[in-house]
Amino acid sequence: MKIYTKTGDTGKTSLLGGKRVSKADLRIDAYGTVDELNAFIGLLRDQEINYKREYLMKEVQDRLFTIGSVLASEPGKSVKHPDLHEEDLDVLEKEIDQMEALLPPLRNFVLPGGHQVVSFCHLARTVCRRTERCIIALMEVEEVDEIIIKYLNRLSDYLFVLGRLISKELGIEEVTWKPRS
Repeated sequence: MKIYTKTGDTGKTSLLGGKRVSKADLRIDAYGTVDELNAFIGLLRDQEINYKREYLMKEVQDRLFTIGSVLASEPGKSVKHPDLHEEDLDVLEKEIDQMEALLPPLRNFVLPGGHQVVSFCHLARTVCRRTERCIIALMEVEEVDEIIIKYLNRLSDYLFVLGRLISKELGIEEVTWKPRS
């Protein structure tokens, strides 16, 4: 089977269910941004410091594929795909709580950076937030299960706290924002 089909050469693509839509459609933008986020999670997973978190990050990537398949499905068509569950939110919340227990309280805004891996966390976090905005824009015109937004919101929090924890694990001082007076 060839990877190229040429069916997208005119700027259209197919949703799961068969409907052809513009590649600029909000739905395509939403699941394309989920795919971008998934690539950043893969980059984070591949960092040596995250080997002990590899299983969780793979689970996050699996959930992002679930979200992508839901968003790639034609509304109103019965297309079989996996679902997100409240337990998926619970997993992220538990991880966030465990990481925060190891960190000092946050007293200032944290500037992205300090180490390459910390920067990767912040890149993934900002792509996660953009993904959330894309899906909210889609929700304004079509029905989308709210658990997707909840999951992405929790994931961006996880990525922020993960960046803080990695700074600590690496012995890197967090770079905090100190506004000019």
